[in-house]
Amino acid sequence: MDPGELPAVSPDAPGTVDGGRAAGSAPFWAGWSTRTRLILAVLVIDALAALLSCGLIVLNARNAVQVEMEASLATVEPLVADTVRSLRTPSPDSLLHTLDLRFQALRHVRVTILNGAGERVGFGPADRGRDVHDVPGWFVRMIAPAPRQHDLPILIGSARIGTAAITTEPLDEIEEVWGYAHSLALASLVLNLSVLAALAIALGRILRPLDDLAAGLTRLERHDYTAHLAPPASRELAVIAERFNRVAGALSEARAANGRLNRQLLTAQDDERRRTALELHDEFGPCLFALEANAASVARLAAGEGAIDRTRLGARAADIGSIVAQVQSLNRDLLNRLRPHALGEVPLAECLNLLLRDFARRHPGTAFEGGFEGLARGYGDLVDLTVFRCIQESMTNAVRHGAAAHVRAAAAEEAAEVGDGRILRVTVRDDGHGVAPGHRVGLGLSGMSERVEALGGRFSLDKGDPGTVVRITIPIDPEHAGEAASPPAPQEK
Repeated sequence: MDPGELPAVSPDAPGTVDGGRAAGSAPFWAGWSTRTRLILAVLVIDALAALLSCGLIVLNARNAVQVEMEASLATVEPLVADTVRSLRTPSPDSLLHTLDLRFQALRHVRVTILNGAGERVGFGPADRGRDVHDVPGWFVRMIAPAPRQHDLPILIGSARIGTAAITTEPLDEIEEVWGYAHSLALASLVLNLSVLAALAIALGRILRPLDDLAAGLTRLERHDYTAHLAPPASRELAVIAERFNRVAGALSEARAANGRLNRQLLTAQDDERRRTALELHDEFGPCLFALEANAASVARLAAGEGAIDRTRLGARAADIGSIVAQVQSLNRDLLNRLRPHALGEVPLAECLNLLLRDFARRHPGTAFEGGFEGLARGYGDLVDLTVFRCIQESMTNAVRHGAAAHVRAAAAEEAAEVGDGRILRVTVRDDGHGVAPGHRVGLGLSGMSERVEALGGRFSLDKGDPGTVVRITIPIDPEHAGEAASPPAPQEK
């Protein structure tokens, strides 16, 4: 691949400006490399400059030849007069021959000496002719002006002894112009070829980072997010390389986060299944065994001979009822952990208050307080479940890991700091031990953060004085904004 050449993109590929345009209507230079396009652009500019230069040379040459012809014509007549005056006793024949010899050295004009009878004298240029073999005919036709002829009488005293037939001869001047133009064209050609060669080498070096960029993009396409570009010397390309490295780093972090999340999801599923299995084994198993034992005892009492002992039968029935109540409580706790059954059926604030009452029942040594006034009935299943789970996990951590004596959870609907939208702000504060130094983020905190960020919100865990503070903000869907707020619910201690 040439430096600067990137993989060609089909006109019908998604993301193009005119994705529906037929491939045949694409410009013929669509597949050329950037270096080739730049060099061809320079060639076009050189060609236009050469045409302009040629036009100027032709115009200047035509004017120069015209001026030289006029000057030569103006020189001949004084030259004839000076020659006649320089000869003291000229005879007609000697004067004509002298003029013929002198006029042979003139440039730009051809002078033919005629005697009084109109016959040519001597062997002047008219006899030898003039031909320039080095000048192309097309150049002569462009430069040469229209020929001009002038007859100048040759007089001795008042007697006319002959005639000087003067004809313009521009070939000498044209030959000089051609030599100049030819040398200039060769010098320009050599210079342009040198410039193009230097430009091709320079563009190759300047645009070489685009090859690295194309290779890096190919690696990203193959999900290799370790690609890194060294910053090139060009400022613009260095900015592109820096942005590429940032994108690659962000993709690498996102991939690592996805991997961690997938592992955490699998671990969370296994942990939840293990906890459920342990509860079924440790809680439901003994209860079912006790029910079986009491049922067998009732059956023995009913099958026994003699009068039925109603006291023992009532005791067994009471035991069965107590066990059933215990199973119902365990079943309700298990169902609430898997999915709060009241969520979506009753207002969100009431569900959160029920959650606080359940925590207060299971942890009598900790005071739980809630502030959920002004909340709407609901904000959608995902938002309601996220708020419920985050408060539930935060309070669990406060009791289990922080040994908190007091936990306060609050949720309120507020105006967004930026824009016209609204947000749901959730805060859970405790007075426990706080976050230990070097604390590793566990599944609970990671799960809360992932839930909140998936909804476009923000999650933070800060140190309190004492204890910890969990802060969550979640944007509210406009279709749920402005719903009737729930009536204030009594705070639970």
